[in-house]
Amino acid sequence: MKKRIIIFMAMFFTASLVFAQKSSFNKGDKVLNLGLGLGSTLYSGSYYTSKIPPISVSYEVGLRDNLIDVDNLNLGIGGYLGYSSSRYEAAWGTSTYGWNYSYMILGIRGSLHYPLVDKLDTYAGLMLGYNIVSSKKFGDWSGAMMSASNSSMAFAFYLGGRYYINDKFGVMAELGYGIAYLNIGVALRL
Repeated sequence: MKKRIIIFMAMFFTASLVFAQKSSFNKGDKVLNLGLGLGSTLYSGSYYTSKIPPISVSYEVGLRDNLIDVDNLNLGIGGYLGYSSSRYEAAWGTSTYGWNYSYMILGIRGSLHYPLVDKLDTYAGLMLGYNIVSSKKFGDWSGAMMSASNSSMAFAFYLGGRYYINDKFGVMAELGYGIAYLNIGVALRL
């Protein structure tokens, strides 16, 4: 079974190379993505509610065309900022308590772009950054309440696409692990 999957993937990749379209992202291009996230990667569970849904802004510059001598395989690099907030609320007896959280991810991203369809900039990439978490406790529970903040390094991977309606404006979607599992929004060529 594994062998069949590997053969299928090799055939798909080879066909992609043969039928590839003209690249929609090239060296020197500058693109700003504005996204709204669906499905946060930072909080989940029955006691959590979203206060501000995941939002993100990323900026990318085309750094190199025809990477490793593959036509239309282009490299982009840029920055990322993501923000979201949530509330954890629980009850103990007649007391209600919990934390309000805010999450901000700052990072740098690198993307490999390869055109599969005309006007569609398809890409995959990695991000390295820092997740800044802050929390504020609330409630009337008299028990000990520890700090719930836990900032840490952030590592993310993503697959995305930008479909350009005209030369400057497009719609975008990214699937992966970052501020949200799915980001949808707009892309602006600068």
